[in-house]
Formats: sequence, structure tokens, C-alpha cells
Amino acid sequence: MKNNNSEAQPQKSSTAGLALLALGIVYGDIGTSPLYAVKETFGPSHGIALETANILGGLSTIFWSLMIVVTFKYVMLIMRANNKGEGGIMALLALASSAVKDQPRWRKSILALGVVGASLFYGDAVLTPAISVLSAVEGLEVGTAAFKHYVIPIAVIVLVTLFMFQRHGTAVVGAFFGPICVLWFLALGAVGIHHIVQNPVVLQAVDPLHALRFATGHGFASFVVLGAVLLAFTGAEALYADMGHFGKRAVRLAWFGLVLPALVLNYFGQGALLIANPQAIDNPFYLAYPGWALYLMIALATAATVIASQATISGAYSITRQAIQLGYLPRMNIQHTSAKEIGQIYLPAVNWILLAAVLAAVTGFGSSSRLASAYGVSVMGTMLITTLLTFFVIRFGWGFSLLLAGIATGFFFLVDLAFFSASLLKVLDGGWFPLVMGAAVFTLMVTWRRGREILLTRLRQTSVPLDTFLDSLMRHPPVRVPGTAVFLTSTQGAVPHALLHNLAHNKVLHERVIFLTVVIKDVPWVPAKERIHIKDLGNNCFQLTVDFGFKDRPDVMQALELCREHELEFQPLQTSFFLSRETVIPSIHYEGMALWRERLFSMLARNASSPVEYFNLPANRVIELGTQIEI
Repeated sequence: MKNNNSEAQPQKSSTAGLALLALGIVYGDIGTSPLYAVKETFGPSHGIALETANILGGLSTIFWSLMIVVTFKYVMLIMRANNKGEGGIMALLALASSAVKDQPRWRKSILALGVVGASLFYGDAVLTPAISVLSAVEGLEVGTAAFKHYVIPIAVIVLVTLFMFQRHGTAVVGAFFGPICVLWFLALGAVGIHHIVQNPVVLQAVDPLHALRFATGHGFASFVVLGAVLLAFTGAEALYADMGHFGKRAVRLAWFGLVLPALVLNYFGQGALLIANPQAIDNPFYLAYPGWALYLMIALATAATVIASQATISGAYSITRQAIQLGYLPRMNIQHTSAKEIGQIYLPAVNWILLAAVLAAVTGFGSSSRLASAYGVSVMGTMLITTLLTFFVIRFGWGFSLLLAGIATGFFFLVDLAFFSASLLKVLDGGWFPLVMGAAVFTLMVTWRRGREILLTRLRQTSVPLDTFLDSLMRHPPVRVPGTAVFLTSTQGAVPHALLHNLAHNKVLHERVIFLTVVIKDVPWVPAKERIHIKDLGNNCFQLTVDFGFKDRPDVMQALELCREHELEFQPLQTSFFLSRETVIPSIHYEGMALWRERLFSMLARNASSPVEYFNLPANRVIELGTQIEI
């Protein structure tokens, strides 16, 4: 299916080719977890001795976490809950809320859950580049202690360069993502095999009893260590979020064909090294490689972490655009950096805010170990909410019984809850950072959403029904001038304020009048043949509704070209667009939000990007007429 839109849907390609591309985009984050997961799992601070039985238990816990959370939950179950092929927390939110549209009680709770999950994602988008790049550069300390004071400056330079490059898009370097990641995963697996051969006892870790004993045999320390084990599967959400780019088959092929074997071999290899040399706990990843390969691996790891960071940054752009389309954030300047590649967008505001937060995390925490304490809260919070939303999709969307829906998601919910609870123990050690970020984003989202609802209610209260107004107007019609006037309005069926102002000031009405309403549907894509809806209001006046999906580019000019098929043709040089720009005035006279939230909403509204750019309207054919609205 292809949209008549400047941003086409993904083109079909071979499954193997798509799987290669998916290695960088989908598995960049989880693929760099070996840099720090084993080190943190067996860290001395947990008080668990580095004995063979404990190492086998820790490896078994990591192995079965990968199998349960990633393979069984995401690859086998969650990826089935797709919104017309698209995944991600916002796509799942739209799917779940649509499934319970006839049950307002559930719908409100689901919307709140989805917004919390999306808010926590931004914490992940900040911490992934910070911990990934910093852990890669920390390998320099293994080669010589002289590099210790240069680790943070080098990491900062890498990150600043990465974020500055965003405005150019990733279409050029994207072709190198797959091959670099293939080399990375092969290097992970090769060194793992080398150490496993020397100490094959680690293969016993596939026995889940080792994981059970490790998770229950050390008292409270067993619970605490779960907060480190979860680092092994951070990035699993990307499996679902990027599914629409490559398809389920390609994502699954890459996971089972290369990523999972490479990760397991590397984790087991690091465990074999620790059995042979417990002192290697200082940095088991880099110490697993021979001295001659150290700097090559540092370079490869840095490239892999940049790719992982790129995938997360692109994900932040994507989820922000979806949130804007679904009405949870104000309009922002969105730049499309590629005419061919799907999802190649750049949001300057998001980019620089992310960079500032990432640099604050790197310089503030100072090491990957300290960042690891902050990492798990946002990751597990999003995963927990994904599981809950999936329950509603299975129960109400797919129509399965409560028992089956509970069985399908209940076990995963308990696993997620255990890891999430363990991550909360790290709140004072850094876990507060993503929680504060998430709370800030959540406040922005719910304030904007609620503010828009109040604003639209106030507009409806002060508006005149369109049908009644036109009937009255046409009894004594004003002078009709040549051309077409398009009035953009969000309140369908009500008279746009811009029309009232135009009549009051200019005393004329165009020969043809179009009342245009843009509607964002709860689906990722709306095909061209279903996009346009026209209602003849008489006297050469028309109600035009244009539907877009939350991943479509809302290009009004291209949508108007589709009207030719409905015998409504537009001549660009004879068409004028009238916009109503509302200036929001916070007030205590109306029931709404707290005054500070009204002021926040007013500030967001003032700084929202122009609808001219957002809807791709010709700037020289647009007339904006303002009005003040108290909320």
C-alpha cells in the first residue's frame, strides 16, 4: 500500500536484505549491552562472590531474561499486536484505545498509561547514547591508565558530532549500519567461542535451575542484582518500534539468525573469562580480547554505539511526530531529510534538547557504571506499560477471553514487574534522572492535550453552527469575489473565526468557499482513496475533511490534488487559505486547569510552529486572522 504522500511507505525488499538493515536500526541498542551488562551483574557492590556457581547463575539469569523478555514476549507475542504493520508505544496506544472505544472508563486509563510510557521513552533516548558511547570509550582505560582523564572529553566530542550530524539525515551513512553491525556481532560471537572452548562449564548456564537458584539464593542481593541483569535486554522495545520499517519476518530472522547467538556466546564467553580470572571483573568485555585487538574493538564498539545512539535518536524524532499528530504535543518544525528513505526526519528542537540532556548525563554521572543505575527505570517502565496495553489489545481488540488474555500477558507482567521493582532500588543512585525527565514530558503532554480540549470546547461555545449561519448569510449574500477561499478549522460544523473576521473587515465572500478540517486517525497510514471526504453545503460552499494517519505527513496541498477525482479542482494561484490563530489567555474565570498549567499551555501554544509549514501551505497564499480566547 502506498500513500499519495511525500513520505512513502516502505518498499518491499528481500527478507535477507531487510534483516541486514535491521541489524543497525533495530538491534543497535541491545547489541551493545555486552559492553556493560556482565560487568554490572557481577559487580562487587552486590556482595555476591565470583564463584563458579554464582557466575553460572548470573549467566543463566541473563540467558533466560533474553529468552523470556525478548524472544517470547517481544518477538513471539508483542510483534503480533501491530497497528497495520506499525509498532511502538504510540502505535500500541492508538491500537489499545481504539479497541476500547466503547468503554470510556478503560479508554481514559489506557491513554494515561500510554502517555506515561511515551514519556519514559525520552529518558531511554537520553541514557542510551550516554551509557553506550561512554562505555565504549572507557575501553581506552584498559589499554593504559593515561587515558582515564580523556574518556569523558572524547565521549563528549563523539556525542556532539553525532547530534550535529542529525540535520543532514542518515540516508548516506545508513547503508553502512548493517555491515558494521554484522562485523560487531561476529566479533562478539568469536571471542565468546574462544573463551567457552577454554572453559566449557559455562554452557551449563542454559539450565534454568541455575537462574532460579541465583535469583533466590542470595536474599535481598538476588533482588538487587536484577536491576543489573535487565541491562542485557535494554533496547528490546526497538524490536517492536521499528517493526514497520522492516517487517516481522526480517526482524525475527536477524534476531534468531545472528543477534541472539552472538549475544549468548559473548555473555557466556565473559562468564568463562571470569571463572578463569575473577580480576577481569574490572572490564570483562574488553579484557576478553587479546591486547593486539583492543584498540580495534574500541573503534568498532564506538561505531556500534554511535549506530545504537542514532537508532534511539531517530526513535525520539518518530515518537515526537506521532505524539504531535495524535494531539499530545504542540506542532514543531519537522524537516524531511530524505526523499526516498522512510522515517528520515529531523526535529531541531528535540535534537538540541536531547543533546543538552545527554551531555548533562555524561558529565554529571561520569561513568557507565553510575549511568547503569539510572538506565533501568525508564526501560522497564516502558516495557511494563507495553505489556499492559497488549492485554487490552488481546482482550478487546482481538476478542479473546479474559482468561486467555490474562495467561498471554500475566506471566510477562510479573517478570516486568520484578525487574521494574528492582530498578526502583536505584532511584537515589541515579534512577531519579529518567523519572524526572519522564515527569516533565508527561506534564507537557497531558497539559497540551487537556488545554486543547478546553480550547476546542471554548471555541464551540462561542461559535455559531455552520449550517444555520450559511442559511442566514445566503438570504442577503455579500459580494462574491472570484477565487476559492479555504478556511482551516478544527471545529467541524462551526463557523471559523477567520470567516467572521473576513466578512467583518472585507465585506466579501469568495466565489467558492471550502471549510477544511484535518483529522488524524488512530492508524499509521491512510491510503489516498480513503483520504478525502466532501460534503456539499450548497451555494458553492463545501465541507472538506482530510484524514491522515499518525505517521503520514499532513500535506494539505497534496491532499487537495486528490479532490480532482471528486470533481473539486483547485487552482493554486486562485486559492487563498484563511487561518485562525488563537491567542490563549489564562484565566481564573473558567473551570479548566490549574493556573500554572494554563500558563504553560499558553506558552506552548505561542511557541508552536506555524501551521503554514506543518501543513505545507503556500506562504504567499495564506491569510492569518487572530482572536483571543480565555480558558
